[in-house]
Amino acid sequence: MPTLVIANKLYSSWSLRPWLLMKQLGLAFDEIVIPLDLPTTKAEVLKHSPAGKVPILIDGDVTVWETLAIMEYLGDAHSAPVWPGDVKARAMARAVSAEMHAGFSALRSDCPMNLGKKYQKRDRGEAVARDVARFEDIVAQARGRFGQGGLFLFGAFSAADAMFAPLATRLDTYSIPLRVETRAYVDAILSLPAFREWLAAALKETWVVAADEVDEEPIATYRKAA
Repeated sequence: MPTLVIANKLYSSWSLRPWLLMKQLGLAFDEIVIPLDLPTTKAEVLKHSPAGKVPILIDGDVTVWETLAIMEYLGDAHSAPVWPGDVKARAMARAVSAEMHAGFSALRSDCPMNLGKKYQKRDRGEAVARDVARFEDIVAQARGRFGQGGLFLFGAFSAADAMFAPLATRLDTYSIPLRVETRAYVDAILSLPAFREWLAAALKETWVVAADEVDEEPIATYRKAA
């Protein structure tokens, strides 16, 4: 059985992506959780990958790191429907996934993923607003062209949705105003049984990563104190 090496579920956006995709595709796997921000973290990750970062997929004698590479491997080695079947939809899905992988830096840095808290709506700056606007355009274009027959970007859940799932949590955590169609898409991600399973586990974690705790008062805290 494959093993997925991940970090804290409360904070690790990159870990969520392949985990969620594998759950949605019905692929059985074991997991190893390596907490972030500990003196032993780097050494523990290096035991599994020379890149020193999570997520990492170990499948027999094959080790794959980097999220998009893991997703492509799942499609190749396990014949999993990772991408949309339509060639035009698949091209766009790969393009926006690569854009997510390399972009949206303001939203990532100013609104770090934290599933244990919710913050009030406020102006988070022009750079974050541009990232949000770009995401809303992606949702509108993908749903408008290829979203028939499902709630997700290309209808059925795909790797593109897994790539954007952590961004969806950020929009909810930071109470960012959204168009109706974007909010519906975010709600579809947050309502997935697989995401709810991830969230339930995240809220039971006791580790705190100081770098991902925003210096502002939350309006709600969901995780019980350790």
